[in-house]
Amino acid sequence: MVTRLSASDASFFGLENSATPMYVGSLSILRRPRHGLSYESLLATVEQRLPQIPRYRQKVREVTLGLARPVWVDDRDFDITYHIRRSALPSPGSDAQLHDLVARLGSRPLDKSRPLWEMYLVEGLARNRVALYTKSHQALVNGMTALEIGHVIADRTQKPPEFGEDIWIPAREPSDRQLLLGAVGEWVTRPADQLGAVRTAITETATNAGHLVDIGRRFIDVARTVARGTAPNSPLNTTVSRNRRLTVASGRLEDYRMVRARYDCDVNDVVLAVVAGALRNWLISRGEPVTTTTTVRAMAPMSVYPETDHEAAGPGQAISEVSPFLVDLPVGEGNAVVRLSQIAHATESHPTAASLVDARTIVTLSGFAPPTLHAMGIRVATGFSARQFNLLITNVPGAQHQMYVAGTKLLETYSVPPLLTNQTLAIGVTSYNGMIYFGINADRDAMSDVDVLPGLLREALDELLEAAQ
Repeated sequence: MVTRLSASDASFFGLENSATPMYVGSLSILRRPRHGLSYESLLATVEQRLPQIPRYRQKVREVTLGLARPVWVDDRDFDITYHIRRSALPSPGSDAQLHDLVARLGSRPLDKSRPLWEMYLVEGLARNRVALYTKSHQALVNGMTALEIGHVIADRTQKPPEFGEDIWIPAREPSDRQLLLGAVGEWVTRPADQLGAVRTAITETATNAGHLVDIGRRFIDVARTVARGTAPNSPLNTTVSRNRRLTVASGRLEDYRMVRARYDCDVNDVVLAVVAGALRNWLISRGEPVTTTTTVRAMAPMSVYPETDHEAAGPGQAISEVSPFLVDLPVGEGNAVVRLSQIAHATESHPTAASLVDARTIVTLSGFAPPTLHAMGIRVATGFSARQFNLLITNVPGAQHQMYVAGTKLLETYSVPPLLTNQTLAIGVTSYNGMIYFGINADRDAMSDVDVLPGLLREALDELLEAAQ
C-alpha cells in the first residue's frame, strides 16, 4: 500500500544530518531465563506483532524532483533478520561496556533503502542479564498511525498471548513514473494541499490516536512558546559531533512520590527539580559562572487530554496529546526546595495544566506505552527551533508492575533520546515497576564528563528528601 508521508514525517526524513540523526532509541535490560532468550524466539515475537505496526515493513520512496512528499511503500524484499541483529559483550560484560556499545550503535545511520528501524539483542551482560536496544527513525513513529516497536512487543504476563497466523502479501511497488504522475495529479487536483505540504507542519507534531488536534488552540500554544525567544547561553549548546556517550541513572519512585506529597506538586515537577539540581552542580564542577539568576531552559513536553470528552471515552482508550512546555530550570538557586517551588509554579501556569493526563490513565494503554510517548515528546520538541531551549527532557510513566518481552522479565527500561541541533545533552525519564530510569544521551566530544550526572542526580534527590523529612 502506498501512503504519502505527512508533512511532519517528511520533515523528519529530510532534515536530519549525520551529526543529529532522528532516531528514537530504547534500551531494555532483561533477566536472562534459564535456557536463555534465543535470537529465534525474539524473531518470532517481533514477527507476531508486526501486523500491529505495519509501517515497520515499509520503506520510504522519494518522488522525482521533490514534486511531492515521499511515500511509504511495502518492502517486497523485507528480511526481518536484517533488522533484528545479535551482538555480544566480552562476558561478563559490564553496564559501562553496554552503554558504550549502544552509543556506537545509535550513532550509525540507518539504511534509507529499507524500513527505518533496527533492533539488537545484546548477550554476555553480567549478572545473568541480556539487553535489547532498538532504534526507529522519528518519521516512523507518530503515536497515531504508527506506534514504536517496543510498545507492542511487551506483555503483562510471562506467557505471550496467542496471535493468529500473519499472512503478509506486500503490495506491488510503484515505478518512478507512477510516483511522478501521482505527484503531478495531486498538483492539478489539489494545488493548495501541495503548497501546504512543503511547509514544516509544526501543528502536526502533537498528535493523538482517534482524535483530531484542535488546530486553533495548538497555534496559540505554539505562538506562546515561540514568544519565549532564544534560550540563555549555555555550555550545553555547541556544535555536535557524530559520536555519543550514554549513561543511565535510576531511583525509587517512592522517593519522588514522597517529595511530591510533602510539597503538593507533581512527580514531573520533582523530576525536573532533580535535573535542575544536578545541572547546577555540573556547571559548578566545570567552573562555569553560576549566579542567582542563572537558568537552563528545557523543552519538557507534557501529556495532556485531547479536546474531547475524555471521561466519556474512559481511561486508556487513546494515547494522550503531547503539548510543548518550555521551563526555565533555576540552576542558580541554591535552595533545593525553592527550585522545586519555582518549577511547580511554572507547571501550574502552563495553559494545559488543567488537562494534564493522570499517570494512571497513560499506563492503562495496551502494551508498553513509554517508547511511543517518548517519541511523541521528541516530535513536539523538533517542531521548534533548537535555539529556543538548551536541552530536551522527556518524562513518561510506564506500568507499575512486571512486564515481559518474549516471556523474559523486563528489569529496567531507558529511553535514548536523540540530540538536537547544537544540543549536547538529552534526557529521557521513564517510571516503571516502582523505579524511575534516566537515559542520558550526550555528545562524546562536548560532554565527556557526562558520567558524573548519575551521581549528581542522586545528590539532588537526597537534598529534597532531607528537606522533606
